[in-house]
Amino acid sequence: DEAVRMIKESKKPMVYIGGGVIRSRAEKELNEFIELIDAPVATTLMGIGAVKSSNPRFSGMIGMHGTKVSNMSINNSDLLIVIGARFSDRTISMASEFAKKANIIQIDVDFAEFNKNVISKLQIVSEIKDALKELIKYFKNNPLNHSGWMSEIKGYRDKYPLQISKESKRAKEIIDALNKLLTEKDYISTEVGQHQMWAAQFLNAPSVNHFLTSGGLGTMGYGLGACIGAQVAHPLSRCINIAGDGCFRMNCNELATIARYKLPIIILIMNNHCLGMVRQWQNLFFNKHYSQTTLDTFINWALIAEGYGIKSLSLTENDDPNEVLKKAFDFKEAVVVDCQIPIDDFVLPMVAPGAAISDMILEVD
Repeated sequence: DEAVRMIKESKKPMVYIGGGVIRSRAEKELNEFIELIDAPVATTLMGIGAVKSSNPRFSGMIGMHGTKVSNMSINNSDLLIVIGARFSDRTISMASEFAKKANIIQIDVDFAEFNKNVISKLQIVSEIKDALKELIKYFKNNPLNHSGWMSEIKGYRDKYPLQISKESKRAKEIIDALNKLLTEKDYISTEVGQHQMWAAQFLNAPSVNHFLTSGGLGTMGYGLGACIGAQVAHPLSRCINIAGDGCFRMNCNELATIARYKLPIIILIMNNHCLGMVRQWQNLFFNKHYSQTTLDTFINWALIAEGYGIKSLSLTENDDPNEVLKKAFDFKEAVVVDCQIPIDDFVLPMVAPGAAISDMILEVD
């Protein structure tokens, strides 16, 4: 009842969702709820897939590598409805500047997540699907209209499109080529690092539970095992692992498992010959002191793949990714694609550590 009252009184409600929505299988209820209360929605990394990227209410990912639209919208909302998200540091950055104008409703199954990083005005301890069903019961007969607020969000979207910096151009070209080949039944896994953020930014949002990534722990090497698991569980789907060359070193020996069980996995290695995300921080915030991030020991990934009896393709910086990736999909069997990208391509936009989420780095000189 208190949540209903707060939502009714709000002029600028914003919904912020995390992986709890997916764990609760509550994507249907979420999408109905945001329509009934006429509000925009932003997602964390772990919430990707709960709302289609084509949905006009979807403002994109929030946080350190989120969209300017999401970050601006949250900081200008008067009510933030947080569903299955834990206010991680990568999402909120400077806590004192996060959603300063908003009252916060937090819905979570875990009581320990309340008032941990950000203080909320109202906490609802519940399975998310159950809580949303209760809210839907009321607003189904009393839908809200926030046309002025939605127009303001559209203005942010027009003013702050997801800019493709020169540093992200090649990564976007590769992921755009992948987008053209994916179907709704395909699964995407990622390792952890720059390639993970590029996938989150540029992939057309996959179906719910079809985007497998490691948030929170940020485990390098996660993606290949997750991809193998998805492929075994869904043999009629195509499973693609987006990896970095640093992450792929962690457990590339699992190529033996892929070969043994003849799994038609596609592995895209975004190969910049470095530990890219740490190098990006060293470049931007540590005076280019590149400590232990340059992987200058050359590895021929094609030869390693072929040693396991797995096909390989090379995508140089000058090759057309559309042609190379189509060839990879046409194989109908496992293939490793070594995608060469520049060593100092960055993930942008980015919020510097300790800055407000609306204070974003959009370009680097």
